[in-house]
Amino acid sequence: MTATSGGSNDGASDGNNNNNNVFVTVTVAAHPAADDDSPSTSAVHHIDVNVHDDDIPEDSEDPFDIAQTKNAPREALQRWRQAALVLNASRRFRYTLDLKKEEEKLQKKNLIRAHAQVIRAALLFKLAGERELVVTTPARTPARINVGDFGVELEALASMFKEHDLSALEEYGGVQGLSHLLKSSPEKGIIDSNDDLLRRRSAFGTNTYPRKKGKSFFRFLWEAWQDLTLIILIVAAVVSLVLGIKTEGLEEGWYDGGSIAFAVLLVIVVTAVSDYRQSLQFRNLNAEKQNIQIEVIRGGRIVKISIFDIVVGDVVPLKIGDQVPADGVLITGHSLAIDESSMTGESKIVHKDHKAPFFMSGCKVADGVGSMLVTGVGINTEWGLLMASISEDTGEETPLQVRLNGVATFIGVVGLSVAVLVLGVLLARYFTGNTKDLEGNVEFVRGKTSVSRAIDGVIKIFTIAVTIVVVAVPEGLPLAVTLTLAYSMRKMMADKALVRRLSACETMGSATTICSDKTGTLTLNQMTVVEAYVGKKNINLPDDLPDLNPDVISLINEGVAQNTSGNVFEPKDGGEGEITGSPTEKAILSWAVKLGMKFDLTKSNSTILHIFPFNSEKKRGGAALKLADSSVHIHWKGAAEIVLGSCTQYLDSDGQLQSIDGEDFFKEAIDDMAARSLRCIAIAYRSYETDRVPSNEEDLAQWSLPEHELVLLAIVGIKDPCRPGVKDAVRVCTNAGVKVRMVTGDNIQTAKAIALECGILSSNDDLAEPNVLEGKTFRALSESEREQVAKRITVMGRSSPNDKLLLVQALRKGGEVVAVTGDGTNDAPALHEADIGLSMGIQGTEVAKESSDIIILDDDIVSVVKVVRWGRSVYANIQKFIQFQLTVNVAALVINVVAAVSSGGVPLNAVQLLWVNLIMDTLGALALATEPPTDHLMHRTPVGRREPLITNIMWRNLIVQALYQVAVLLVLHFGGDQILRKYYPRARTHQLKNTLIFNAFVFCQIFNEFNARKPDEMNVFRGVTKNRLFIGIIAFTLVLQIIIIEFLGKFTSTVRLDWKMWLISIAIGLVSWPLAVVGKLIAVPKTPFSRYLSKPWRLIRKPRGLLL
Repeated sequence: MTATSGGSNDGASDGNNNNNNVFVTVTVAAHPAADDDSPSTSAVHHIDVNVHDDDIPEDSEDPFDIAQTKNAPREALQRWRQAALVLNASRRFRYTLDLKKEEEKLQKKNLIRAHAQVIRAALLFKLAGERELVVTTPARTPARINVGDFGVELEALASMFKEHDLSALEEYGGVQGLSHLLKSSPEKGIIDSNDDLLRRRSAFGTNTYPRKKGKSFFRFLWEAWQDLTLIILIVAAVVSLVLGIKTEGLEEGWYDGGSIAFAVLLVIVVTAVSDYRQSLQFRNLNAEKQNIQIEVIRGGRIVKISIFDIVVGDVVPLKIGDQVPADGVLITGHSLAIDESSMTGESKIVHKDHKAPFFMSGCKVADGVGSMLVTGVGINTEWGLLMASISEDTGEETPLQVRLNGVATFIGVVGLSVAVLVLGVLLARYFTGNTKDLEGNVEFVRGKTSVSRAIDGVIKIFTIAVTIVVVAVPEGLPLAVTLTLAYSMRKMMADKALVRRLSACETMGSATTICSDKTGTLTLNQMTVVEAYVGKKNINLPDDLPDLNPDVISLINEGVAQNTSGNVFEPKDGGEGEITGSPTEKAILSWAVKLGMKFDLTKSNSTILHIFPFNSEKKRGGAALKLADSSVHIHWKGAAEIVLGSCTQYLDSDGQLQSIDGEDFFKEAIDDMAARSLRCIAIAYRSYETDRVPSNEEDLAQWSLPEHELVLLAIVGIKDPCRPGVKDAVRVCTNAGVKVRMVTGDNIQTAKAIALECGILSSNDDLAEPNVLEGKTFRALSESEREQVAKRITVMGRSSPNDKLLLVQALRKGGEVVAVTGDGTNDAPALHEADIGLSMGIQGTEVAKESSDIIILDDDIVSVVKVVRWGRSVYANIQKFIQFQLTVNVAALVINVVAAVSSGGVPLNAVQLLWVNLIMDTLGALALATEPPTDHLMHRTPVGRREPLITNIMWRNLIVQALYQVAVLLVLHFGGDQILRKYYPRARTHQLKNTLIFNAFVFCQIFNEFNARKPDEMNVFRGVTKNRLFIGIIAFTLVLQIIIIEFLGKFTSTVRLDWKMWLISIAIGLVSWPLAVVGKLIAVPKTPFSRYLSKPWRLIRKPRGLLL
């Protein structure tokens, strides 16, 4: 189905950029498929074949058949926009990706990269004029900052950084001198006091940038007004108003036109309020996404702060995966490599050293460790300038949204056809003299009826036809997805899940497998050394400390203190030290402190020559140290069996070197600890000849540390308890048809033990290959073998990030919908490749978070399971809304068509239909799309991504309710006059009958709204009191309906009803409850009805023009 604007396709195809609503040409056509080699075609091969879809043929001709919008090609997104029948493009496409703005964003990025300083000056001038930003230094002649405060100017820093001027940095005395001028310390950072922070923000600005203001409520009013049919109705109302006043006078003549105008305005206001509330929720969630937590050194302590709180002079430790939070210069660095593609546009890794010491804000640390001194923040950086210029969100569509646009288009074409039919029949009956007024008089008599009365009659008929289009075209259906997603995202925040990509919410409902990390996700990430071997002696501290040789203790402490990314802050008053770093580092540092390690003293006894940061591929990290006597020690720390494999000797507890050849003791000790769920870390070292150490900085930076002929110093076993509730969470997933797989870098024995403890493995029978497999075994398989084995893998131990990526690819090729967790930088490819990437909020790096779709804020597998519940809830809520809306659509259309064709009149007039539209569209979406998830959702299998939106159960419920409503109301329409004449005066019966039909129809919808809550459950009232919004909307609808009938009869062409008529209306609506129970006893076939309809639909779908 294609809908194109009369002038150009650009607006509709470019998302929310379109504000023009003109006549649109609707073509029901089979669109040419994309090229066979195109990404869109290959993307749809990842179908959920395990969930009832395996025999569904892919309909490549359907523009709305997009299984996944994540990484979808532009052509596929363009196709469905062009295919949608749209009445209000600015509203329909508001929350979809604006393709035109996305292109403009890329152009702006390139422009800013080329002309950053010029644009910055212009932006500062503009913002200063608008008083939106306090500019502390005028653009032309910068005033010097008082040297008593700081010894360097803001503009001088900006100039140095702009030119990457090394000579200017040297004039300041290098990073040491610059830090002194900025009243900071390269080792201890700035003083952590509010006064100092205020002075810095005043002198150098804040690390924020001006954001574009969100749309005001009046803008949403204006966009709601853009609906083509509403505009036509307003025009018709104005003409009707003029003619009515002319023929009947002001006192009586304004009602017809005025009532339609009022109803349209009510629809516009309610729509705008609903949309405005959604926008506020999205705005708050976007602000939460941007609030990155980073580590800085202040007063010698490592503290976590918001990225917005960074100030010039701060010292920022950097490690792999971090985002550079501001502009700065290098203090220290080892193998430090920065990915500057976000700023330069080039995928090039830049190595940082004292010859290239400048860091650009917004870049990512690709490798290595180091620290930097902040020299520029906020709008004074290119990144801040970039963000200020492109901060407007360009939106994103979801697969469900695209599919619902297809459903809305199909229903809209049917409704449009019905409206044209009704228009033709009513006009024919009117001009042939078959239409009579309430008194039984013929409304049009050729040669006698005045032109103004004829025009007024035609306008009323045309208004009814247009109103049928309003009711028939479910504009709110695709927007219901946005509504339920906005509600779900806000609630998911409370469940410790921050959604970065909207589509992930609903895709999570289709997930068939979760590939989970072990550490921190299944376990608490609260690590403690509970067992340790020095030599062959199993030591217990502090009891065994006197038995250890001082030289052995000294070497262990030296390796732990220098070969770490953690820190021990030792207070001057001699209190207990504050240990920071990763949980593993903290556990080992704590153990070394018990060994008697004085962190600062130990570090001062040697100088770091080079560091090999911990690598998830090699599972170890190393450091080369130069001691006071100029001797060199190389220390390694990492996975016990890997480090042990590089050792040829070990130091016993007496400090004597012993050969390790033929010794099975250490391997058995490692296996024993691993079998008890302990993470095993080995610490080793070797001496190295001083003259073999590279002498210049460049060679030293490229030096590969010797990793053989090591001397084993110690093996520690670290306990990381399973999270409480993890076993229940795994069981819930299993019952819901979602398989939980553990993918860990830990020892295979440790992985098995933890998997058994968590319930991922259930018995000893599961412990054989390929259920439990090592990463190296999996990666050695061919692609087809991996695809077969992947389905059976439950635990993968000693895996690398690349093994995780291969597993995700193999599972997706096998038809699984894969959710994967990750926290490291090297997990980014797997997170990006998976259907849903879940990064960790506490331990996750910024690179991992940016590659993910959802951030699990507490790193807990229980929160992942809650995300699955919410994903299923999104889908279920949309189905509830579809069932409810289609029931109203079918009933209203059939009643009006049958009545129009048979009697020449319609029982539901324009104002009444607009009120019904409000109930089923905006209010219905609010009531049903915000239902909280229930446990019942987790007793189903995952929803296939190509399963029909309207299930057989929904069709059954819909048909039963629609048939009942149509039957009862048509009986009232055709036989109501005769029945009512027995009890009421003849003059009142016609209006009384139409009022009763309208009132009964509304009550049918109110009662049926309860039925829609539980399409497949008998008890539709379960949990209803927990949804206050649902109760509130039902109450609001009920109160407004009473007001309409009792007090607004002139507007709605109704009359007041007595208590008997009210009881009859309520009784007619009430029947829908027992009817729903009876209907649910009717068995439905497993094969979806849509499967039977798809073949004839494909044959029917030929090019055909329709004009709206």
